[in-house]
Amino acid sequence: MNHNHKKQRRHPAPSRRPGGSGPPPRHGPSERQGSWLYGVHAVLAALQNPERVCLRLLLTAEAAKALEPQLSAIARARKGLPQAEILPRETLGKRLGSEAVHQGIALLAGPPMERDIGDICRAASLKDRAIVVILDQVEDPRNVGAVMRSAAAFGALGVIVTERHAPQQTAVLAKAASGALETVPLIRVTNLVRALGELKEAGFWAAGLDAEGETALDQAQFAPKTALVLGAEGKGLRRLTRDSCDLLVRIPMAAEGASLNVSNAAAIALYAASIPRSGPD
Repeated sequence: MNHNHKKQRRHPAPSRRPGGSGPPPRHGPSERQGSWLYGVHAVLAALQNPERVCLRLLLTAEAAKALEPQLSAIARARKGLPQAEILPRETLGKRLGSEAVHQGIALLAGPPMERDIGDICRAASLKDRAIVVILDQVEDPRNVGAVMRSAAAFGALGVIVTERHAPQQTAVLAKAASGALETVPLIRVTNLVRALGELKEAGFWAAGLDAEGETALDQAQFAPKTALVLGAEGKGLRRLTRDSCDLLVRIPMAAEGASLNVSNAAAIALYAASIPRSGPD
């Protein structure tokens, strides 16, 4: 497998009810004010994120009992949460859709605060070492969510995707990210090559993962500030993206023609790039 700007504006968060607690209005907040998240890790992480405006919290009776200690602690830290609405599991499932693995909990929330390349560059300037992940037209929300989960585990500053040919921040992506959507910025750019140029001006080197890369991943010398660039499964990196990389690396495979899911490749590359060693300055 081939492994793989328009300046973003921050939109003001919708206003929150005083104290962030108490029952919702009789008709409740419109779902157009936010989007649904579900699953224990995704919802608890969103509730703990002070940048998230939390509008409605739905729970089954079983989940409310099991999660009461965590929810109480979060409510104290946030000085209130939306009053939990207890629903039968079947009712919750109907609201979220038959394919939602909700684990008895769902949250209607406003979007995370938007970040841009400039935010990444400023954060990197305060660190001796920094990693970002760039996904070139990876469209599966589960793959992007899994990449974000690995990015959080290895302390990456952000995951950068294209405006087009990339998933929105849906509940499916958030569930796959298992809370990482609250700690790792997902940044959208209109032009990856331009974004890579901005990162290079901030001291990053770009390492593209490609099955035909001249350097094996375990032999690569990563810079203190590295942008890992991965392409979509099957298609790999686009030509202009590949040409913008400072080096191309491959993950050695035991069997000819073997391949890895892009999220697995990202996890392996993040591990390799996070190990301090000498490399380009």
